[in-house]
Amino acid sequence: MQFMMFVCSDSEPDDKPETPGEVETWVDTLEKNGKRLMGDRLRPNKDARTVRVRKGKVIVTDGPFAEAKEVIVGFDILECDSMEEAIAIAARHPMARAGRLELRAFWPFEG
Repeated sequence: MQFMMFVCSDSEPDDKPETPGEVETWVDTLEKNGKRLMGDRLRPNKDARTVRVRKGKVIVTDGPFAEAKEVIVGFDILECDSMEEAIAIAARHPMARAGRLELRAFWPFEG
């Protein structure tokens, strides 16, 4: 079962800061055991574009459409046996303390 894990900033981080190399250790461990398929950081919020089509016209706006203090800063795609396993993996990510992690199972199209 595959999960998209959105790595988000948070306006109220935990008191314990991330230590140097902590994220790299998390990534290396999960890649070695086949649980992390891919992931990356994302460019800053100011570089984002939101695209919509209304009445046949393409509308592009700067940045994310929703105004929020918390933003998506990265992502990981995980291969897990269950949501419980994905939660356990996310809880070990340093950004679980500094930010927040949103997990969503893939929902493949049928047919």
